[in-house]
Amino acid sequence: MEADVTLLVNGRQHTVRVDPATPLLYVLRDQLQLNGPKFGCGLMQCGACMVMLDDVAWPSCQLPVHDVTGGIRITTLEGLVKPDGTLHPVQQAFVDEQAAQCGFCLNGMVMSTVATLQQYPQADEETIRNGMMRVLCRCCVQHRAIRAAQKVVTANKKP
Repeated sequence: MEADVTLLVNGRQHTVRVDPATPLLYVLRDQLQLNGPKFGCGLMQCGACMVMLDDVAWPSCQLPVHDVTGGIRITTLEGLVKPDGTLHPVQQAFVDEQAAQCGFCLNGMVMSTVATLQQYPQADEETIRNGMMRVLCRCCVQHRAIRAAQKVVTANKKP
């Protein structure tokens, strides 16, 4: 049965009419036209659908939309870009390090990296790798993604 559901996505409040059991991914893509998160495996195992919920990376493909109401901050890849169009430092580092090939895992890699570096601004390589553990990349660009994350950590270090 459909109902009005209010979500806080990328800093803006949205009210959508949807079955509250609908996965968040479908609402983001189909109703809010946010295409950063992708449908991958549908089993919360590949990371393509990753979003941040209150700064924690979380797969959205099986997450019922009713579980993310009540002011939970949902951030998608699009929400990382500043209003003036400037990319988030992690997004820019991924561009600089050419840390994308087919692009399918890119959303999950970026969202996981942002969440990890928010929690651990001085993350070492092992922490970065662990943060990306839930993202499946078949093109083998993980080493470039890790290099991009390390670039952000280095930029965050105080002289």
